[in-house]
Amino acid sequence: MRNAGLGAWPARRALISPDRVALVFGDRPTTYAQLHDRVARLAGRLRVAGVGPGDRVAYLGPNHPAFVETMFATYTIGGVFVPLNFRLTASEIDYQLADSGAKLLVYGPECASTVAASSAEVVRVPLSAYEEMVLDGEPAADDVAVTLDDPACILYTSGTTGRPKGAVLTHGNVIWNSYNVLVCVDVTGDTVTLTSAPLFHVAALNQCLLPTFLKGGCSVIMPAWDVGECFDLIERHRVTWMFGVTTMFAGLAQSPRFAAADLSSVRNMMVGGAAVPSALIRTYQQRGLTFCQGYGMTETAPGATFLEAPESAAHVGSAGVPVMFADVRCAGPDLSPVAAGEPGEVQVRGPNVSPGYWRDPRATAQAFTPDGWLRTGDLAVVDASGHYFIVDRLKDMFVSGGENVYPAEVEAAIFEHPSVLEAAVVGVPDAKWGEVGRAFVVLAPSASLDISDLSDFLASRLARYKIPKYLDVMEALPRTGSNKVRKAPLRELPLPS
Repeated sequence: MRNAGLGAWPARRALISPDRVALVFGDRPTTYAQLHDRVARLAGRLRVAGVGPGDRVAYLGPNHPAFVETMFATYTIGGVFVPLNFRLTASEIDYQLADSGAKLLVYGPECASTVAASSAEVVRVPLSAYEEMVLDGEPAADDVAVTLDDPACILYTSGTTGRPKGAVLTHGNVIWNSYNVLVCVDVTGDTVTLTSAPLFHVAALNQCLLPTFLKGGCSVIMPAWDVGECFDLIERHRVTWMFGVTTMFAGLAQSPRFAAADLSSVRNMMVGGAAVPSALIRTYQQRGLTFCQGYGMTETAPGATFLEAPESAAHVGSAGVPVMFADVRCAGPDLSPVAAGEPGEVQVRGPNVSPGYWRDPRATAQAFTPDGWLRTGDLAVVDASGHYFIVDRLKDMFVSGGENVYPAEVEAAIFEHPSVLEAAVVGVPDAKWGEVGRAFVVLAPSASLDISDLSDFLASRLARYKIPKYLDVMEALPRTGSNKVRKAPLRELPLPS
């Protein structure tokens, strides 16, 4: 095949294991042979619609098999896939459609009102017409030449500040990331992966669904996150592997079903997206579950470090060591390596690292050091054994009384309080100390907490300068589409009088 990229995967997988189940959605299983046929037919229809090599095809909607089919069909004909965050407004969607230059948009019924309000000039295909489009299509016949260096997808960064940037991932970036996952996790042909995080999130797509596909396993697609449904799907399909962000795993742990739920099939639970409180990791370990975490970002496709299952108990809280096929370093402002135990910026290079941002050479240049390392903007310390511990975002660190304070450390300590479900900490101005901490927490039902109680609780866990001066109890924390806390809106809130 001339297509050396991801577009060849459905055909190759269908040859190897045609009757294995590739996807489960609701009560509907789809085998690899059936998926290949549907992808080929959709690819033919996309071509008839004028989509050719290099053209962008967007998808907007919750998790659904159509997301997977549209992605592979786009890759089959040499196009570039643009998954969009279905929680965005019409104006935000318009920006990303215009910036990417998408020619065609497939969208779910949940997003119909957003698309109706959109002014983007793009061919619109609702899922109500999608099925007929697939069934009536003639399979794309000719094999399109695609190299590993060709763009595969444009993933818009979560935009915690300013407008999001379109990170370009090549076919090679995504494939090398899959190799890194397969080195770190025992994904096999009988793996059953619960795809519960949004597929527009790079980790759900590239860390779970695609490696599972590559090995011929089964992906159970969950349209929206629900704690009870998660327990049901794990038991019904004997799920062996799932990925989630901290809030998802915290929700499972806090459920009354957690202690008695049948989780015996689960081999690995993998978390990413933000630093994970050690208390939550121990909760899963006490339940006999292997709770692994790694570190990465959209621009690294996303895996940069990983803590393998056998090491998880010995290195609680670590994001692991560099993945097999990438280099990672912890550097100071002068780009020289920092000593063990000293914080420095995490920088990455390797075949999984994005070549840059879509049509944005200025942002691309700013993202890389002169010697070619991607600057992540994240701070970490590396211990004597080479394990990385993510400290915080470089921009989130604040200085109180001349001492550096890393909010992630403070958040982890607050999370241990039995009344706290979620926590976020930011630095705010202070006349005496320059900056002090302000904590925002979401409490368990019927729980209460004030700053005096919190300070007493943290006194034995943190140095005094790290203990927040202010406490705000919130109903919910503002989040991005990938479930990361948006701290910019929190910083803008007026201080309590």
